[in-house]
Amino acid sequence: MQSPPPILVHACCAACSSWVVELLARSYRPTALFYNPNIHPEDEYLLRLEDMRSVCRSLGVELLEGARDTDAWIERTTPWAHLPERSERCAACFRLRLDETARTARELGIGIFTTTLSVSPHKIHAMVVEAGNAAAERYGVEFLARDFKKQDGFRISCERSRRLGLRRQDYCGCPQSLEEARRRRIQRRPGHGRP
Repeated sequence: MQSPPPILVHACCAACSSWVVELLARSYRPTALFYNPNIHPEDEYLLRLEDMRSVCRSLGVELLEGARDTDAWIERTTPWAHLPERSERCAACFRLRLDETARTARELGIGIFTTTLSVSPHKIHAMVVEAGNAAAERYGVEFLARDFKKQDGFRISCERSRRLGLRRQDYCGCPQSLEEARRRRIQRRPGHGRP
């Protein structure tokens, strides 16, 4: 019997990866790449990385840890820092992370890559696919453009992360989304907005 082909999976966080990597392991031999220079502050980055290590251990999947290249992330996203989530700010962030994933896949001789980003209902799948396809073309590899939130993917990832005791964050990781999440929490407080 032929062994399944390898795939490099850009892992945005452990909560999303818990289901996506397990699903991909049905057809591929996944290797996870944690490359997320968008995650701030550093203690949050380290918590998410440790959760990712735990998930990969439980799934028996190798984890590659990319550089925490915050300077590259700032350079790529600064022109759009004032824009809200789901804007060009996010597209620039996706391009940076998926470029690095495609580059790493080529370097490792892995012909296909994907990302867990599309399991989130907060991400625009077409934006993720555009960034993935551009990176694939640039590095001569293939991008698996699956929308992992379909067929209850997001719900399943939430269940898996609860079962594994993983933290679910209320922001993607960048300072702008952290501030947006803080404002949402304030607006949900009882009595907010009343005279």
